[in-house]
Amino acid sequence: MESLEPRKYSRLQMTEKEKMINGLPYNPHDRELVRGRLNARRLMREIEAIPMDKERQRKHFFKELFGETGKNFYIENRFTCDYGFNIYWGENSYANFDCIILDAAPVYIGKNVMIAPGVRLLTATHPMEFEARNSGIEYAKPIHIGDNVWIGGGVIVNPGVTIGDNSVIGSGSVVVKDIPENVVAVGNPCRVLKKIDN
Repeated sequence: MESLEPRKYSRLQMTEKEKMINGLPYNPHDRELVRGRLNARRLMREIEAIPMDKERQRKHFFKELFGETGKNFYIENRFTCDYGFNIYWGENSYANFDCIILDAAPVYIGKNVMIAPGVRLLTATHPMEFEARNSGIEYAKPIHIGDNVWIGGGVIVNPGVTIGDNSVIGSGSVVVKDIPENVVAVGNPCRVLKKIDN
C-alpha cells in the first residue's frame, strides 16, 4: 500500500502560491502573493495608459501579465485581474469592456472565445464555516472556457466551472455548474436551454 507520508511532506513544503494554484487552502497575505498582485496592478496601469491604437504595445504588456497567450487576441479596457500569471488566453479570443478575472486558480480561455462587456470569471472562494472564513484563509478552483464559446454581457462564472466548446451563455447568467459543449445556456442558476445543431 502506498504511504501517504510523502504527500503530507510535499504539501507541507509547498509555498502559499503553490497551494493556491493547486486548490489547497492558502494565506493570501503571503509576501510572494502580495507581490504578485501588486505586479499585476502595475501592468494593468501600464496597459490602461496605452492608447488603444497602439495594439503592439498593449499586447506586449498582456503577454508579460498572462501565463500564456495566443499570437492574435484583443482585450478592451478596462481589464482587471488578481495575478495574471494564472490566465491562459487562447488564439483569436476577445474580451469586451470591464472584464474581471479573479485568477487565484488557473483560468483557461480557449480559441475564438467572445467575452461580452461586464463578464466576471471568479476562481476565488472561501470556507463555508464562518470561523475558518474569518481566519482569512482562502482557496480557489480553476475555470475552463472551451473553444468557440460566446459569453454574454454581465455573466458571472463561478469557481470550478467548465464551459464546453461552441456553447453560448446568455446575458446575465450565473454559471455555477459545468455547461456541456454545443448548447445555449441561460439563467440564474444557468441551465441548458437548447442544443446547438452544427
